[in-house]
Amino acid sequence: MPRIAIIGAGAIGSVIAALLQQSGRHELILCTRRPLPELLVDTPDGPVRIHAEVHTDPATAPAVDWVLVVTKAYDAASSALWFPPLRATGAPIAVLQNGVEHRERFAPYAPLDAIVPVVVDCPAERKSPEHVIQRGIMHLKAPSDPLGSAFIALFAGTPADAVTVPDINTVAWRKLCHNAVGVLPTLLLQPQGVMRGEALSDVARQLIRECIAVGRAQGAALDDSIVEAVIDAYHSSAPDGINSLHADRLAGRPMELDARNGAIVRMGKAHGIPTPGNSMAVAILEAMVNASPKAS
Repeated sequence: MPRIAIIGAGAIGSVIAALLQQSGRHELILCTRRPLPELLVDTPDGPVRIHAEVHTDPATAPAVDWVLVVTKAYDAASSALWFPPLRATGAPIAVLQNGVEHRERFAPYAPLDAIVPVVVDCPAERKSPEHVIQRGIMHLKAPSDPLGSAFIALFAGTPADAVTVPDINTVAWRKLCHNAVGVLPTLLLQPQGVMRGEALSDVARQLIRECIAVGRAQGAALDDSIVEAVIDAYHSSAPDGINSLHADRLAGRPMELDARNGAIVRMGKAHGIPTPGNSMAVAILEAMVNASPKAS
């Protein structure tokens, strides 16, 4: 039975664990910061109680067949502390994180040819460290190469929509077009319903157009129609919903701002592409967080 280590048992990591457990074909290892006496995931098909070996110290971790990194994008260095024991026999690493720099983030810690970038899309909410609610289907996309195909095969027989794609770069940038807009309700500390106003939708369009321009410079095949597709998605989303960037700000946690809008700004500068909307959003949010007594 293949052993799979999941680094990070947040909302997405817990849903991944539930899916793999439902397959009945894997032995799960959860790598967490603190003890996790139980973990319950309420899936669309019913509750799943996770049965896994939990480790809080990399020194005690066993060698595994796959390493799945499901932490925040800014946690690369701390996640990589688990690699030496887990990868003692050369296990591949699947990076299930936001942004478009999956391989670049972990290049200092593992061979590039051992890293599988995975684009994740799943509505899930962590109610407590021991309880996660999955509100929709888990969508997973990996490259259509041997390692990407092997990763997707882990989810055979599960309710996940897990597929390989010929152009993971485009898929990642398309998702970033959607995620980039999330900075606006985060700045306003308002749920997603605020995006239904026409004035704010116009600001969102500017952020998306900048993301498309930078993504194209990075080799992504992004159509102009993505702009209205993203706006329509926000207009039709639950008005009381909040994105993960917003949730982290409310909780006083670090945010994935650099992996989202920050990446657009950084790569835009590298290509000589102006990104005034995203630059302003990053600068204002960083200044607001730094001025807040909750900043960490």
